[in-house]
Amino acid sequence: MTNYNYRAKKGLQELVNGTIEAQSEKEAIEKISALGYLPLHLEEAPGGQRDPVAAVAHKSHGRIRASQITIFGRQLSSLLKSGVPILSAINIIREQSENVHLKAVLFDIYNVIKNGGTFSSALEAYPKYFSVLYIAMVRTGENSGALAGSLLRIADYRAKQEELLSRFRMALAYPVLMALVGVGTVVFMLTFVMPRLMGIFSNLGQNLPLPTKILLAVSQGLRQWWPGIILSLVAVIFLIKQQLKTKMGRLSWSILKLHIPIFGKFALKADLACFSRTLELLIKSGLPILKALEISVQVLSNEVIKEKLMRSHGDLEQGGSFGRSMKDSKLLPLFMVNLISVGEESGNLAGALGEVADSYERDTDEMIRIMSSLLEPLMILAMGLIVGFIVVAMLLPVFEINMMAK
Repeated sequence: MTNYNYRAKKGLQELVNGTIEAQSEKEAIEKISALGYLPLHLEEAPGGQRDPVAAVAHKSHGRIRASQITIFGRQLSSLLKSGVPILSAINIIREQSENVHLKAVLFDIYNVIKNGGTFSSALEAYPKYFSVLYIAMVRTGENSGALAGSLLRIADYRAKQEELLSRFRMALAYPVLMALVGVGTVVFMLTFVMPRLMGIFSNLGQNLPLPTKILLAVSQGLRQWWPGIILSLVAVIFLIKQQLKTKMGRLSWSILKLHIPIFGKFALKADLACFSRTLELLIKSGLPILKALEISVQVLSNEVIKEKLMRSHGDLEQGGSFGRSMKDSKLLPLFMVNLISVGEESGNLAGALGEVADSYERDTDEMIRIMSSLLEPLMILAMGLIVGFIVVAMLLPVFEINMMAK
């Protein structure tokens, strides 16, 4: 990475000078253009002025947790509300941060602002950490002079999303652990215990009970074909991942998710809750409805819902009704459509979206609680049936030997 000094045109008359880091002059020009400037002059900065910590961090691929970005936004909001200038605030947070990679990001953001750039344009260089929603909220706060409030709202929003995701992960943690332990136990019994009992069972010839024959066949297959089984699983996972990178693959997976019993409703409500909360947040921040809708659609994970809502965006752009367009899609729940229609007609769309988000967030919380309550006994039952079958299949020949001995 090299530091380049530049002079660029901002708007019709304003000139700005600054320093930017890039791999080459071409990349530096592209980055300057991405900031909305017209590059006039570019030269390599003598000696490079990179913070040693930042240099180390940029040479490696570090990880910044989502919660650290949320804390950064909340801390920056508090400092700005206290009257601390933004450069000093960023520097304070950077110095107290323990994550060297976050230090590097904050150092670069500090330099962009110091050299005449805006905070939102500095964040655009890090789309991995700062989403389109985050940048839009910051830009709106900058334009309205209420950056501290915007940062606090986006921090609260992110905290709620992280809390929901954390509860979902916690609900799955125990069943997943049980599944791994259960699978490990079954594989151990089939590959290590069963071969040692082969000699006893072979004395019975073809008179083995059916469950025992099935167990022996599975055990023998695992021991003989385990490399092929592992390779097949890896190949299937790889193909699925590659397919999900294509638009058709994502669309197919989205359709499948919506039709899975119980989980389909959960996925739909979770996506719509996130969308409604995001759109509410952007509208309350003063963003125009079309731009707010365009950004909100990007937070959705389901391609089918995305397509439906982008059609609503097109209808709204042509002067149509947002609520009526959503109703025509047939996919979105009537509860959501009716509330949004009423909010649109009464001029309180943000309030209606807030009610939709509150309702679906309560529903998803309840569904997570129910799923976690049901998954545990179901996993215990499934593992018990499998292990019980193995034990019975192993003991049946022993009982037959005892009967023959008598």
